[in-house]
Amino acid sequence: MDDHLKETLVSGEVVYEGSFLKVRRDRVRLPDGSETAREYFRHPGAVVIIPLLEDGKVLLERQYRYPNDRVFIELPAGKLEYGEDPLLCAQRELREETGYSASDWQFVCTIHNAIAYSDEHLDIYLARGLTAGEQQLDPGEFLDLISVSPEELMAWVRQGRITDVKTLIGAFWLDKLLRGEW
Repeated sequence: MDDHLKETLVSGEVVYEGSFLKVRRDRVRLPDGSETAREYFRHPGAVVIIPLLEDGKVLLERQYRYPNDRVFIELPAGKLEYGEDPLLCAQRELREETGYSASDWQFVCTIHNAIAYSDEHLDIYLARGLTAGEQQLDPGEFLDLISVSPEELMAWVRQGRITDVKTLIGAFWLDKLLRGEW
């Protein structure tokens, strides 16, 4: 049904391969028969966790992000290892980054955050029944934990204090879920 929109690979190559990302340049045939180039990132995917504490607050992280030279407020998240089960990754990342484990996990949605230049997808989970433990940060990982009410989280979204796309989407989903609208 979508053949009139599909692009077909003619040739391709990896132009950069790092420990985290691959960059490809492909030559593709367009639906009208002409050809063009497509450059994009290959990414194994990631998970995002919305940790809801017993007091109803949301656990967030403050982390410096080098490409933008600033500290961002974010939901906990982490990269999938190739072939890793997303739920197991979410459980591992929550434990490593925050020290918490959760007894109740709910899949929320999958998002594709940069469809024009990356195949990355993120699976978002809501985590409840949290139990505190010790952080197990990766070497070179530095972050602060904060907790805010869902109302304060949405206020920070409205004020532009939170601009990270995965956290914005997670905040909107959480708001709808807590209101019983979704």
